[in-house]
Amino acid sequence: MILENKNIQIHSTDPGVFPPSWAAEWGEDRHGLWAAFIYKNIRQVLRWIRPGCFMMGSPGAEPERDDDEVFHKVVLTRGYWLAETACTQELWQAVTGENTSRFKGKQNPVDSVSWDDCAGFLEQLNAICPGLNFRLPKEAEWEYACRSGTSTPFSFGENITTGQANFDGNYPYGSGPKGEYRNQTVEVKFFPCNPWGLYEMHGNVWEWCSDWYGDYDPDKGTDPKGPERGEDRVLRGGCWISFGRDVRSACRYRDSPDDRSGFIGLRLAQGH
Repeated sequence: MILENKNIQIHSTDPGVFPPSWAAEWGEDRHGLWAAFIYKNIRQVLRWIRPGCFMMGSPGAEPERDDDEVFHKVVLTRGYWLAETACTQELWQAVTGENTSRFKGKQNPVDSVSWDDCAGFLEQLNAICPGLNFRLPKEAEWEYACRSGTSTPFSFGENITTGQANFDGNYPYGSGPKGEYRNQTVEVKFFPCNPWGLYEMHGNVWEWCSDWYGDYDPDKGTDPKGPERGEDRVLRGGCWISFGRDVRSACRYRDSPDDRSGFIGLRLAQGH
């Protein structure tokens, strides 16, 4: 683990969070604050996501929405760090010593990992350096970051193309044009990032969240944690095999914590 801090002058409105103790490198760019940890020469950048409020779920007029996307206000009172990309196979293998992904590639997202597998990976990763405390994002944190200040179905606007995300272009969203179907994952920085510097929050692999799946409780809209128990865990973002509707910011999916599929991965979060 490299922990030498760089002598960078930062001007931030988030006092006390920067730089984090685990950072080997850090800086500020047009997307905001970033920090990176490095393990076995593998560099993972995380973005600082400031506290704020947003409308979670989808409005009733949003085309092709699902009934479980209840539109409600959410307030996140604390900021957190979120990886700018899905976890790569390179990082997963460096930590666990194995890579069972269906679509091999160092810079492709790790896939075929269950929620339980991810819990084990996080335990191993956090043991490498005290103070890392990496975790899976909460569902509300995930959608807040995916939207990155937008209120449209996608962070890119009212529609999305296969030039912006990896999904099954034979089934576009709404009246959008058909596009490419790649039939596999692509590298984690294959497409442009969203306004907050996060890559491929739409498509490529579904990403596990920490929450149990269940109905939203609009009366608990401040720092929501989801149900206390359940049978399935939340997945977000859509994947390479998804239709256009399934890569919307509001779309929810769920699966058993022990299930492994070639379209499921994860993204690291850190903080509180």
